[in-house]
Amino acid sequence: MPVFALDKRLAFPPPELAEDGLLAVGGDLSVPRLLLAYRSGIFPWFNEGDPILWHSPDPRAVITAESLHVSRRLARTLRQGVFETRSDTVFEQVVKACAATPRRDQDGTWITQDMIDAYAALHREGYAHSIETWSGGRLVGGLYGVSIGRCFFGESMFSCETDASKVALVRLLEFGQAHGIDLFDCQLENPHLLSMGAYPIARAKFLKMLQARVDSPTLRGLWRLT
Repeated sequence: MPVFALDKRLAFPPPELAEDGLLAVGGDLSVPRLLLAYRSGIFPWFNEGDPILWHSPDPRAVITAESLHVSRRLARTLRQGVFETRSDTVFEQVVKACAATPRRDQDGTWITQDMIDAYAALHREGYAHSIETWSGGRLVGGLYGVSIGRCFFGESMFSCETDASKVALVRLLEFGQAHGIDLFDCQLENPHLLSMGAYPIARAKFLKMLQARVDSPTLRGLWRLT
């Protein structure tokens, strides 16, 4: 399986060359490189102590407003306004909460301090965003990701209370509908996202959808849900 070694040049090999998802190793987590990666259908994912690893999996998981599944319980939670939802008020706190949340069948986290710093820089540049759920003045769930053109690349989500992260995802999709964002990348399948309507597509199809959208104007700056 060929894995390409990156140097200081701002470039990636074609994502179609990734076998088993892993494409390249090395490089850096600078804002220009991260933006190029996402525009190319590539994202970083590696454990503490490992070199930077870049991935482009096949298939790719996505979710749309049309595929979204809202259970009866979640619909009741939304209708009753159990949670307050905000965006971009405590971005780094959301990222750190995602890092600290235990995952089934997973030891540790890929959200290292270097990753936190990198996405905080993307947030300051207006490309990375958090959708947050609050209860009683306390952050209880949320998600974060990167927005480029008409695409949102989800990175991670967390929940301290039932349905808290699901509410954040619903609000993100609603916000996207209102602002022309219609491709939501989930990267990899997992039971939580599949239960909400995420589904796999071939990488080749994902890349075509991506290239049709990333050159559209990007909604930068702080997002506000209302």
